[in-house]
Amino acid sequence: MRITNLVTLALIILGGLNWLSMGVAGFDIIGTALGGAMLARLAYVVIGLAAVWQLMPGFQSFTLGEVDAERHIHHHS
Repeated sequence: MRITNLVTLALIILGGLNWLSMGVAGFDIIGTALGGAMLARLAYVVIGLAAVWQLMPGFQSFTLGEVDAERHIHHHS
């Protein structure tokens, strides 16, 4: 799970930097780098799914301990 967390975090950072570039300069780095509209949309979906993955520990921390939530550990009651 640690590798998944690192990859999803990197994708979220990439997405955030792309939003910064779009907001400051009106330039879509990801769209330009990937060329085609379909590839760019796929990249945006993957980045969005990475964000959802990173949200899970936050929601789990309400019911699990914080450390367990960060590890995406699922306790079955």
